[in-house]
Amino acid sequence: MTDGTPADGTPADGTPADGTPADAALANVMPDVTHRLVQVPGGRIHLVEQGTGPLVLLVHGFPESWYSWRHQLPALAAAGFRAVAIDVRGYGRSSKPSDVTGYRMLAHVADNVAVVRALGEQTAVIVGHDWGAPIAANSALLRPDVFPAVALLSVPYTPRGRRRPTDIYADMGGAEEFYISYFQAPGRAEAEIEPDVRGWLAGIYTTLSGGTVPLAEISGIFFIPAGGRLCDRFPADAARASWLTDADLDFYAAEFERTGLTGPLNRYRNVDRDWADLAAWQGTPITQPSLFIGGEFDGPTIWSARAIKNFPATLPGLVSSHILDGCGHWVQQERPDEVNRLLTGWLRSLHAR
Repeated sequence: MTDGTPADGTPADGTPADGTPADAALANVMPDVTHRLVQVPGGRIHLVEQGTGPLVLLVHGFPESWYSWRHQLPALAAAGFRAVAIDVRGYGRSSKPSDVTGYRMLAHVADNVAVVRALGEQTAVIVGHDWGAPIAANSALLRPDVFPAVALLSVPYTPRGRRRPTDIYADMGGAEEFYISYFQAPGRAEAEIEPDVRGWLAGIYTTLSGGTVPLAEISGIFFIPAGGRLCDRFPADAARASWLTDADLDFYAAEFERTGLTGPLNRYRNVDRDWADLAAWQGTPITQPSLFIGGEFDGPTIWSARAIKNFPATLPGLVSSHILDGCGHWVQQERPDEVNRLLTGWLRSLHAR
């Protein structure tokens, strides 16, 4: 199926999937890419592809979409790769299960395997950013036969530990509340975000961009006072991030205004379920060739310094690790040229072996 229509004829998001004004607008965002809907065991995944050659699967994070890879798709295609960026389940035109358990890590891994098969391939290098990084890492961990190499952006690999994640987050928060704890209760974060999706997105994209918040204050952004909201931590006087154009913000806002935020937030609501599901892989390293790219001004990079130091044990196949000076969380959008150079160089080295 290559025309954007599901094999069973069902719509991706409750609207016709072929020939509508919405589809025409989507096609005009990046006219050189191909949009597809492919069937997976849990429903369908919307993907965008460009180029021919070895398959590279790009997995986005929160709150993003396939569009967060808009700078990488043409660069990877020009370098001789078949670049495919998915909408993770819960996002865009991919399926949105109503049951929170439909967003467990095992389901995301199954989606990625099914996408590779639906594209007629046996293997793919997988690249993930933000939540996409743990999804990519666990895809490589659980299915090394399908994913022979993995690149992680912003969030380093941390093997499953001994403590329940929500207990760890509760300890981290102390008198305040760590943002993942804040996201746990269904409807709570949605009530903060959905009244002004565009404004909230502009706030989080800007706040977590490099240079917006002093380095010493970055970690505090992720902790919420009792009775407060995450957006209360957004700097009120910060100019919008320079990498985020009006068109970019319009695209993201339109996607989330159409789909809502519950599906994306349900990923956070499975952290304990993932911990139980992955008990057999406690402490297990990822041995395939790997790459890490983080930002100097990125919270996950800062508080995961120990995880990065443990890469010799947790990522013994690591080819290289890079922290981009002055960069924030949205590395592939903030610094596309640098990220493209690192990704294409790493990919070429894999195929030169």
